[in-house]
Amino acid sequence: MSDIKEFIHRWGFSLLMMGTIFAFSSTPGSDLPSFASFDSLVKKGGHMLGYGLLAAANWYGLDFKQNRSWLAWLFAVLYAATDEFHQSFVPGRHPSLVDVFLFDGGGAVIMLLIASQFIKPKTSNQVNDLHGRV
Repeated sequence: MSDIKEFIHRWGFSLLMMGTIFAFSSTPGSDLPSFASFDSLVKKGGHMLGYGLLAAANWYGLDFKQNRSWLAWLFAVLYAATDEFHQSFVPGRHPSLVDVFLFDGGGAVIMLLIASQFIKPKTSNQVNDLHGRV
């Protein structure tokens, strides 16, 4: 597989998730839907789901390597921080460290814990065998 195809195969979903998150966070506050008494639950739940999927995609990009889920989490939280900064320029939106660490980081941790129950992380030898390298 060519290097570009391999990169897209490994990191494409992660890039798609980042683009989706960016698109949602670019919506001005006045254009956001209201979910009445469920507004906070839906919106914070969306944060958790979006960053959970991003963390899972990052771990896939890291080939589900053993002891690399922390790096998948870190990539998700770093993206969350840049996205909150981006929101500071969007009318009616405000950056929040609570969103970054509690909702985004928390969603990423929960998803990685769930994923680790279904996916057996690979050792370095298993990864090398799959790629035909020794």
